[in-house]
Amino acid sequence: MKQLDWYFDFISPFAYLQSEMLHQLQGVSQITYRPVLFAGLLNHWDNKGPAEIAPKRQWTFEHCAWLAHKHDIPLRMLPEHPFNPLPLLRLCLALGSTEAVVHRLFRFVWRDGHIPAQAEHWQALLDELQVTPAMLDDATVKEALKRNGELAIAARVFGVPTAVVDERCFWGLDSTDMLQAYLQGDTFFTSAELAAAQSMPYGQQRKIAGKA
Repeated sequence: MKQLDWYFDFISPFAYLQSEMLHQLQGVSQITYRPVLFAGLLNHWDNKGPAEIAPKRQWTFEHCAWLAHKHDIPLRMLPEHPFNPLPLLRLCLALGSTEAVVHRLFRFVWRDGHIPAQAEHWQALLDELQVTPAMLDDATVKEALKRNGELAIAARVFGVPTAVVDERCFWGLDSTDMLQAYLQGDTFFTSAELAAAQSMPYGQQRKIAGKA
């Protein structure tokens, strides 16, 4: 049985979909839920999110709608995206980042179609969870979010969702079956094929405008 760290941001529909599938994993003794600011990872690795590339943004939501349909997971599009996920990340941490809290907050966004900027819906959620705005501004909550970001970067997490097991990263919803295979001891993970994939030499590098 393995212990799993799951890094996620409520801004990601792929993270929502995987959150609804984690209970199906076999071979996991414990999941530690680690909310992290996706934008912070993008900044650190000098990357762009899918919502920042117009055709990729459209494809992302089309694909997520298909995957939700395929797996029979409720999914509702939002009034706008991207949105500021910080209130949700801090709320999650203020309530201990438990499995129940993670599910409730993901479903607030992607099942019910709400974002924190919708004042009426946001206040109703805070009332339901018996949370005050002051709790979200607590220094320990902010520090916990910062610490999760540092842990993610140290673990070489570059996107969400990412599961980290035995210092291995499994990124994205479409890695779920690969993660399950690892948890079940698939011999692929000690194979020459994987070793070759891990040691592929760098070739020519793309030139970036404005950089020498």
